[in-house]
Amino acid sequence: MIGSGNGACNHTLPLEMRWDVDCPLPTRWVIPEGRRHRVPPSVPEGVLPFDFSAAMRDLCRDVTARCEYLSHVLMPHVLVSFTPCRNRSRYGLQARVTPLRFRDGALIRQHGSVEYQVQRFFVDGREMFYLLTFCLPRFLDQPFEEKLITVFHELYHISPAFDGDLRRHPGRYAVHSHSKDGYDSRMAELVKAYLADHPNPEVFGFLRHGYRELWDRHGGIHGIVVPRPKLLPVGWAPLRIAARSQENKPA
Repeated sequence: MIGSGNGACNHTLPLEMRWDVDCPLPTRWVIPEGRRHRVPPSVPEGVLPFDFSAAMRDLCRDVTARCEYLSHVLMPHVLVSFTPCRNRSRYGLQARVTPLRFRDGALIRQHGSVEYQVQRFFVDGREMFYLLTFCLPRFLDQPFEEKLITVFHELYHISPAFDGDLRRHPGRYAVHSHSKDGYDSRMAELVKAYLADHPNPEVFGFLRHGYRELWDRHGGIHGIVVPRPKLLPVGWAPLRIAARSQENKPA
């Protein structure tokens, strides 16, 4: 079964989620605490609400083009979204990258006697291999360099093979290596090199503002919100064969 849009068209969970011009990606407003009106009177005429997903996508595209350690990341196959924070604390989850394949890029994984597939996401016919999600407004309330470190941190999690799996380190701590502090220190070094003599600082300029300032400047903040991909059983032969026959990698 093929789903579309945000899945509301079907009561059963689809193996594929597809969005395009006829069924666009769902978006939501990031509502500042204590403010319910969308456009403050002080916003100049013609100023558009701030599109967080578009701005972050442009930033990630610039980062992957300028940082050789992240050059394997193909942003056309990464869906950038946000998730609303459950509270106003500055502490907690800032961002996450969700792989859309199993280990080594496998489309199917067996657990017991049942085989499972991760839901596949397609945007305008292009398959997404990762979902990059930021917690808003919490992420926007962090210091400037901490925000950039978070961006680098999440992009670095993406497998060098760009096969839908995460980068894996040897040993027990496969995701962050044996030292998370060392991992973050390495990301800070990459951020410093990225910022040095950057020819177009406007691409990361929005990170210099907190969410309230961005809201007041633009009359609102919005971004893409999609559900986390589900693990679905594909234990019956017709769907299993169809899923395997569609397995592919981005060009």
